[in-house]
Amino acid sequence: MFPILETDRLTLREITEDDAEDLFINFSNAKVMKHYGSELFGNIEEARGLIHSFQIGFYENKGIRWGIQLKNQKGLIGTVGFHAVSSKHRRAEIGYELNPTYWGKGIATEAIEKAVEYGLNEMKLKRIGAIVFPDNSTSNELLIKLGFKKEGILRSYMVQGGVSYDTNVYSLLAPN
Repeated sequence: MFPILETDRLTLREITEDDAEDLFINFSNAKVMKHYGSELFGNIEEARGLIHSFQIGFYENKGIRWGIQLKNQKGLIGTVGFHAVSSKHRRAEIGYELNPTYWGKGIATEAIEKAVEYGLNEMKLKRIGAIVFPDNSTSNELLIKLGFKKEGILRSYMVQGGVSYDTNVYSLLAPN
């Protein structure tokens, strides 16, 4: 069963086919995708494909991605979750995106904190990694604020728009 998480303002829930339009809005937005490491979505079928890949990842224990929904409101404003899950090594990478309308309001912080809590306590992760473009100062600062430590730079790690980019790599380790 897919876990539903709650914070003061948010419900983190399973992403379903009904969310395709909301995902398409975010994943076709140049501001959102500027530092995402993927190309802009050109049609809603790509959003449906992403939802399907999230569902397969969950059922195969390779990832979990929650839709971020404001309490008492319909629709998703972003997503947060883990991919590249290795149960054997007790590690995963976190990813997230948020509609620009909601930037600067602490929503990403609230969602990431809850996902990290779930990863450490329920998934028993020892390490949560994050990959961030160096010029994405907001995301770099957010991860540091949440206790992630910068480990270094992965050179030419992401290709987006035909251009190869370096990325910062961060980790958060579970307390011993």
